[in-house]
Amino acid sequence: MPEPSKAQASLIEQVGQIAAGLAQTFAPFCEVVVHDLRDPRHAVLAIHNKLSGRATGDPATELGLARIADQDYPQIVANYTNQFADGRPAKSTSIGIRDADGRYVAALCLNVDLTLFRSMQSALEQFTATDASPPQESLDPANAEAIRRRIDQYAASLASSPQLLKADERRALMRELKAGGYLEIRRAMEIAAAHLGISRATAYNDINKP
Repeated sequence: MPEPSKAQASLIEQVGQIAAGLAQTFAPFCEVVVHDLRDPRHAVLAIHNKLSGRATGDPATELGLARIADQDYPQIVANYTNQFADGRPAKSTSIGIRDADGRYVAALCLNVDLTLFRSMQSALEQFTATDASPPQESLDPANAEAIRRRIDQYAASLASSPQLLKADERRALMRELKAGGYLEIRRAMEIAAAHLGISRATAYNDINKP
């Protein structure tokens, strides 16, 4: 059995490889940092897609110090609001890495620059905006969008899309739509079937099949 120090070094090396892969996948919008918590004064071991202005050899953050001080500190702190030194908004996730004895020896941190995404969001909101006083016209049955939105929410909860739902997932969804009163809407079955990419016959069968 290897010495603990060697085991820790091997563990941190593997975290470094994961960080490099994540950085390549999410470049250039996500900074990925590996912290070696065994040396808090020089904790930043590697930093990819530099966005924060930090460099290797920089000290541990407050979160890193909290992990060192408290082994019961949450291992994953996800999607918390952050900010880069120049004021750019960020979304961060920090994952603590424990050794075989349960001690925090490293941390893997992801910092996403939200600037571009918020600009894109504003542009999309402007593009999809409609006149405040439009003519009273609709090309869709009333409340049809509510059905589509609920289907999208259900699929997203399974990390899927409406057209990729499995048969049992789709049947559960159709029963949920029925229980929620969504299928009382005019042409509801046609709307649901079209959004799911199935025939109306299949949609009816999904409701009736246990």
